[in-house]
Amino acid sequence: MTALRRLGEINPSTGQGFEGEIREFIRRDVSMRHRTRTDDGDDAGVESVSNLIDRVSGASVEEIDRLIAQLQAMREMLHREGERVRRELTGYAGLSQSAMTSMKIIADTLAQFKPEALQPRPEAG
Repeated sequence: MTALRRLGEINPSTGQGFEGEIREFIRRDVSMRHRTRTDDGDDAGVESVSNLIDRVSGASVEEIDRLIAQLQAMREMLHREGERVRRELTGYAGLSQSAMTSMKIIADTLAQFKPEALQPRPEAG
């Protein structure tokens, strides 16, 4: 709600002033470009606009490069963790299989002794 209220408090003349500054910059750039044409056809105005764009976009490009590096580091970490989890699961599966085999051996051994325990003992008499 406060964000909407803040949007309502924006002064419309501020945006118009900013647009006016952009228009003035373009007018100056265009007039400078017409005045600074060189003999070999190079346009200094285009070069100045190109330099301006490079400066403005430089921060954005650096931020994107930083984010790409972070994402690559995160990808590598996730890959390493995935491999570790696979190794752990393989170890647990082997341990589980060994435990089941041991339980079967114990059950078979107990089954061999069980019939002897159930047979009636000869009475001393």
